[in-house]
Amino acid sequence: MDEIRGDEIRGKAEGTAPVPLSVLDLVTVGQGRTATQALRTSVDIAQLAERRGFHRYWVAEHHSMPGVASSSPAVILAHLAARTERVRLGSGGVMLPNHAPLVIAEQFGTLEAMAPGRIDLGLGRAPGTDGATAAALRRSDRLNEGAMGSPLVERSRDLGEDFPQQLAELTRFLDDDFPDGHPYARIHAVPGPVQGTAEGGVQSTARPPIWLLGSSGFSARLAGVLGLPFAFAHHFSARNTVPALDLYRESFRPSAVLDAPYALIGVAALAADDEREARRQVLTGALSMVRLRTGRPGLVPTPEEAEAYAFTPMEREFVDGWLADIVHGTPDEVRAGLDALAKRTGADELMITANAHGGEARLRSYELIADAYGLPTTA
Repeated sequence: MDEIRGDEIRGKAEGTAPVPLSVLDLVTVGQGRTATQALRTSVDIAQLAERRGFHRYWVAEHHSMPGVASSSPAVILAHLAARTERVRLGSGGVMLPNHAPLVIAEQFGTLEAMAPGRIDLGLGRAPGTDGATAAALRRSDRLNEGAMGSPLVERSRDLGEDFPQQLAELTRFLDDDFPDGHPYARIHAVPGPVQGTAEGGVQSTARPPIWLLGSSGFSARLAGVLGLPFAFAHHFSARNTVPALDLYRESFRPSAVLDAPYALIGVAALAADDEREARRQVLTGALSMVRLRTGRPGLVPTPEEAEAYAFTPMEREFVDGWLADIVHGTPDEVRAGLDALAKRTGADELMITANAHGGEARLRSYELIADAYGLPTTA
């Protein structure tokens, strides 16, 4: 990977932000809202991110969750690429074990052709769903062996162990550099570098930079050994953030991609005009997580339902812990919380996810955070 791509990884902090600020969108669907409305909100958020100087905008792959409409990141990113011009777009992430590496190389090669120099390929090794859904995503000739709890489901859970091999295969498809004699040496991901080597070809050799994503030490170590940028899911694994980033930095080996570690962390943050409103909005996400953790996933509840919900003592303990890791409040309070988090973790970039029932609250939050940091407004 050349120096230009290294520059694409490293952002530039705008305004008074200590590090570049970016956006992670789960394309959440609230009660009384449709997936169409959620996707329209995602366009609005991506355009706001571009207008207000956020560095990148990512979507995350999830499956079988009524309140999250981001099951197809590549499709959503193509939609957004046609409606933005400058902001970097990417996956945070695509769950590699769910897909054939060649398919991902083709999808993101297509995205790179649509929006040259603006696409990031973030990869995760978790399924982004439960074991049974993972099995349905990874259909094989063993499908008829049984139902839930069968060897098929267990096998689907174990496929993450092949992640380093899958990653190596995907990288070779993206770079079109399988060695002679390899079974895939004559297979090419198109659009891709092969078009530049064909007679009369003028295809760019650039391809999306790869990021590794994680919420534990496995991907942190692998990203360090390979010299890749690393994104950690602080928003749902806050206790592991500092240990994982330390492991990444200790394991880092300079590469053609990076000469020094570059770590991004995903942060749940929501700003509102007053502290009470911020609390009302983040409580909807907390109730969603309670339901998800107890096997009752659904649409994101309204603030009114979340406030009226009778949490059990165990649920209340979970909610209090969950909310403690969400930076929320007035714009100044959110800025102070983000600054403190950046300082404590040494993160090179903060990727903010604002989860709430309605798109209006999320858009308002990003606008207020941009104002708090003095991010410039561009045409």
